[in-house]
Amino acid sequence: MSITKADIQQRLREEDVRFLRLQFTDILGHNKNVEVPASQFEKALDGEIMFDGSSVQGFTRIEESDMLLAPDFDTFLVFPDILEGAVQGRVARLICDIKLPDGSPFDGDPRTILKREIDKLQALGFDNMYAGPEPEFFLFHRSPDGSPTTETHDKAGYFDLAPVDLGEEARRDMVNALVEMGFEIEAAHHEVAPGQHEIDFKYDEALRTADAIATFRLVVKKIALNHGLHATFMPKPVAGINGSGMHTHLSVFKDGKNAFYDADAEYQLSRTALNWIGGLLDHAAGMVAITNPTVNSYKRLTPGFEAPTNIAWSASNRSAMIRIPARRGLGTRSELRMPDPSCNPYLALAVMLAAGRDGIERDLTPPPPIQRNIFEMSVRDRRRHKIKELPGTLREAVAALQRDRTIVQALGEHAYRHFVDAKTHEFDEYRIAVHDWELDQYLAEY
Repeated sequence: MSITKADIQQRLREEDVRFLRLQFTDILGHNKNVEVPASQFEKALDGEIMFDGSSVQGFTRIEESDMLLAPDFDTFLVFPDILEGAVQGRVARLICDIKLPDGSPFDGDPRTILKREIDKLQALGFDNMYAGPEPEFFLFHRSPDGSPTTETHDKAGYFDLAPVDLGEEARRDMVNALVEMGFEIEAAHHEVAPGQHEIDFKYDEALRTADAIATFRLVVKKIALNHGLHATFMPKPVAGINGSGMHTHLSVFKDGKNAFYDADAEYQLSRTALNWIGGLLDHAAGMVAITNPTVNSYKRLTPGFEAPTNIAWSASNRSAMIRIPARRGLGTRSELRMPDPSCNPYLALAVMLAAGRDGIERDLTPPPPIQRNIFEMSVRDRRRHKIKELPGTLREAVAALQRDRTIVQALGEHAYRHFVDAKTHEFDEYRIAVHDWELDQYLAEY
């Protein structure tokens, strides 16, 4: 049942909330908010709070900067004291859609873009896309002046326990805060690399999942700070060890049933599931700039560190870009393994949805699944199985995005243009910078 304005007003009074955060994301996925005091709650709930869109990455020009924050009442929650404290008054939040002064949706709003793609899927007769992310992150020490370092807080490995895993206490506080905020946490554990962690929460409808990822990143960073640590979702902060991914489990439901499951089909995967896989494969190169949006993302997508570098699917092994986990029935799903947690969750889920939907609409059939370890296959073997490689740099990824009409249309002209401009500039800055590796290699030699 949807939450009403009256419900929220009652909660604000009962919880003695003094500040209300109106939260949204920019085109790059950074959390933004406008915070209002109790005197402005009525105005905020009526969607009458304005902000300067020209100051937000990828929004509008200065001559057309006024924009409205339209709160989604279903996203209301009160921050637990472990997260914000209550010395100056309790804090609540609402996630907002961005609207123009006349009340019409802003085409460049990432949340609106995802909602638009959900509408297209539902127009085909499906209920929704469900997504279950597995976001990884690193915890590092801070320097005496508070700046982040890359010095890990432990030397632990996969599933290790304290005292080897010194981040266990911080991770437990993160879980407690998330549970208090309504998350259903399925697992929390140390990951493969020193200082690396993963907290998994239950799958949900696409929009709610994107909201959850945005909230999750805020909580993790704030709790880490409370422990004197720095949490980063940077994909590859340390060379020579595994980077952080955000494997995303995807499924589509129709009439309340999992549309990917067919008990009588090969691998028990329905025609819809195969079409979906075909769409993800067909648009993988075009959407990777969105799912892996930084220069650093492509230092994770390299051979030897478990992250996929080839466009293929498998009914079992984890070396493929798309894996089909063993569960069937309600739990039948595809696991997309290349995304990383630096992505804008709204845009990332929107392009995944657009790719899968295009596969359904075009009745795409994927090639046979690769059951071997792709990391160990020779170049000749990969060519024989027609396995293509993902783009190797952000520049290659942006070029592939520009060629993919389905992904461009999913983003819309405004978001597409601003995203490409931002990422082209980012790569150019990286390209002309002189890095420590170059100094180490060449300064004395030449």
